[in-house]
Amino acid sequence: MQDKRRLFTRRDFIRGTIGATLSASLLGARWAGATEEAARSSLVTVVRDQDVMDAAGVTVDRAVLKRMLDQTLIQFTGEKNVKDAWMTLVRPEDTVGLVPTPHLNPTHPEVFDTVRDALIDAGVPTKKILAAQGEIGKAERCSALIALPALKAHWLTGIGTVLKNYILYSGNPSRYHEENSAKLGEIWNLPDVEGKTRLVLVDALHPLCDKGPQPDPRYKWAYNGLIAGTDPVAVETVCLRIITEKRRALRGEPWPLSPPPICVEAADKVYGLGTSRMEEIRIEHHGWDLDLLL
Repeated sequence: MQDKRRLFTRRDFIRGTIGATLSASLLGARWAGATEEAARSSLVTVVRDQDVMDAAGVTVDRAVLKRMLDQTLIQFTGEKNVKDAWMTLVRPEDTVGLVPTPHLNPTHPEVFDTVRDALIDAGVPTKKILAAQGEIGKAERCSALIALPALKAHWLTGIGTVLKNYILYSGNPSRYHEENSAKLGEIWNLPDVEGKTRLVLVDALHPLCDKGPQPDPRYKWAYNGLIAGTDPVAVETVCLRIITEKRRALRGEPWPLSPPPICVEAADKVYGLGTSRMEEIRIEHHGWDLDLLL
């Protein structure tokens, strides 16, 4: 299922212009510490069902989606029932912010609603579940965040899924598109965001592998999946592999993203958010395996 190809090597990162700039301005002793880290391992689950959407890729079957979400929680946590699974991630006293992709290939509203309903069923009061996408004040009100990004390529960041999902919390999104968006990981360490993300759940029902975020039907396809983890970089790395392999399949040869998604390795090496190394990521798949792309 996995191999040891690097998506963007550390050597490439260091010797590139962006890497040099970041090294000079941000890293200091942090980089030296990162090189001495023990190997990490992160679990990412991929749950798919070919029946979750209709053939046109428009209508979501909510019952199938709920089963997929339940399977994701059970598989990821190892608990025997869904309520206990949720309670390993959040508590009834938490104020839980749900953070979907807001526009241009947005998160399906059915995904948002299914997660909200599942939290209520698990014991989180309705009034303590917030739609938390947007300004930093929304994150400040939350003790827990659940990121619900949609899987897509992006013309400014290469991939515009997990790391970019919190960009509106920065108060200055355009700043984070400078230097090929290498500093997106910085947002996850802002005081009102850091340490609050309990789950990253990617809507991979109908992804976009090029020309994003603007929708282009030529590059959308039915993956019919949910991708989940608590390590945002590991989840983004798996998402990047899926996008990369879909692009390769469309062209019949490598078709690199432009710009290169250096934000992913920077989130690991510079900002310490998780692992970007496929050999350290444990992928568990359940369900439909046609064109898994992993």
